[in-house]
Amino acid sequence: MITNEIVGIDVSKVKLDLYILRKKYCFTVNNNTSGFNDLIDVCCTRLNCTPKNLFFCFENTGRYSRLLSFFLSEKNVQYAMVSALDVKKSKGLLRGKSDRKDAKMLAHYAKQRAEYLSATKLQLPEVSQLRQLLNLRNKLLKHRTAYKSSLKDLLDIYRVGESDFIRGIQHFMVDQITKEIKVVEQRMDDIIASIPGWSVNVKLIRSVKGIGPVLTRVLIISTENFTRFSDPKKFASYVGIAPFEYSSGSSVNGRMRVHPCANKQIKCLLNIAAMSVIQYDGEYKSYYERRAKAGKNNMSTLNVIRNKLVHRVFAVVRNRKPYVDKTLIG
Repeated sequence: MITNEIVGIDVSKVKLDLYILRKKYCFTVNNNTSGFNDLIDVCCTRLNCTPKNLFFCFENTGRYSRLLSFFLSEKNVQYAMVSALDVKKSKGLLRGKSDRKDAKMLAHYAKQRAEYLSATKLQLPEVSQLRQLLNLRNKLLKHRTAYKSSLKDLLDIYRVGESDFIRGIQHFMVDQITKEIKVVEQRMDDIIASIPGWSVNVKLIRSVKGIGPVLTRVLIISTENFTRFSDPKKFASYVGIAPFEYSSGSSVNGRMRVHPCANKQIKCLLNIAAMSVIQYDGEYKSYYERRAKAGKNNMSTLNVIRNKLVHRVFAVVRNRKPYVDKTLIG
């Protein structure tokens, strides 16, 4: 719960626009260390308080808000780095837009959610680096896919021998990117192994059938070793596999379905895991075949299996025991 003086900040590349809620005062500083010191001085002077009595609220804008969050953490000043999508959905009907209006809106956003909005804790440097490496891996995968697609097009368009040189260069690029992906993955594994307690959870997660090394890395990084999410239902909602009711009065009575607002990367990896695990003997294959015979929708069944995988992963981490498929025992 927020009890400090609330200040909204609109973050951009070059400058920061601030709005002091109680004083209804707007001002602008540079988005650098000098500007950060200025904003603390101005707020403390206007409110006649110390930095510890301040509470800043700003959107998570990636690299633009990164230095600000580091500065505030070092000064032990409380702040909330909130989701830009959540802020956007809370705006309601607005006319016009400016940086100062956004700063004012963020201050009121923090006031309205003062009862449950908590201060943001800075990520471990290793977690921040892991997220950057994960993004780099995704970029490399997109580039490799683009080269592979281009190779197929060359075979379809040109006659034999016409595109050998171009194809040779692209084959080289595919091989080189594959090597770089392996280097990035090894670096991620080394960092995970260096953080106390993380490598133990990696082994537990891998004990769940269908969860491979790629999905394991994504799960442990996105949950920050299961500290960001402790409830599998909330995580299922975050990745877009939790079904929700859609009904209203007597006129709208739709079937339950997942929400499009989701982490599509994790959802895709979970879908691949679900499609893989039903190929092998065990509880998942039996469950899939049983639902198929009953005439259930295949995608609905796969979504249930995706949820089962998520719950299994959270269970093994919570119980500190590897998963055992009891249907294969005896």
